[in-house]
Amino acid sequence: MGSDRLSRTTVAEYALKLADAEGLDSVTIRRLAQELGVTPMALYWHFKNKDELFLGIVDHALAGVKATREPDDPWQHQLRAMVEALLAVMRAHPSLTQLFHFVDMRSASSFSRATNDALELLTRGGYGLEEGYWAASYLLHGCIGLVDAQPGCPNTMTPAEGIEWRRQKRLALEMLPRDEYPMLVAFARTLEDEPDVERYYRFGVDLLMAAIESAKK
Repeated sequence: MGSDRLSRTTVAEYALKLADAEGLDSVTIRRLAQELGVTPMALYWHFKNKDELFLGIVDHALAGVKATREPDDPWQHQLRAMVEALLAVMRAHPSLTQLFHFVDMRSASSFSRATNDALELLTRGGYGLEEGYWAASYLLHGCIGLVDAQPGCPNTMTPAEGIEWRRQKRLALEMLPRDEYPMLVAFARTLEDEPDVERYYRFGVDLLMAAIESAKK
């Protein structure tokens, strides 16, 4: 790819793919330049260093997380849609939850816009600005927690490896003293089958939104 066709978005997209496939340590200016067929200087035109590159990745990834701003669309519906959009991005790009800890999120314009949108919706729901900011932060970290705690085996495993992984987890729980941990021992049976991940995320969003809505009733 020639440097004349190289855009900031192209670099961020490729860097995100690389991070998802091989981890954050694989994302360097030199590696990206090699993969994109340009000199490192062509990338420095867009990102001066790795910190700026990571910030650019986050900024690009969150570009679609925004409120509809339709006047007849209830604030709860818009906020839930934003939460679902954020979760969809994070599920599609597993490197993001780690990236969020590496960058100053407030420096990403798409994050600031999403936070501003969330604050606007939360104030419509009766929150003050300070409470609204806390609520928006709760939703962000709730989404990170949902993705990090997704049930089931690591997605790098084959189906056969996943079955064995669940079996080992089940056996470990079933070996606990039943008189001390009866609920955990009973829970072990749920590991026999592959978890319903979509149900897990629907339930998780319901919990997050229930907390937000009930706090102002």
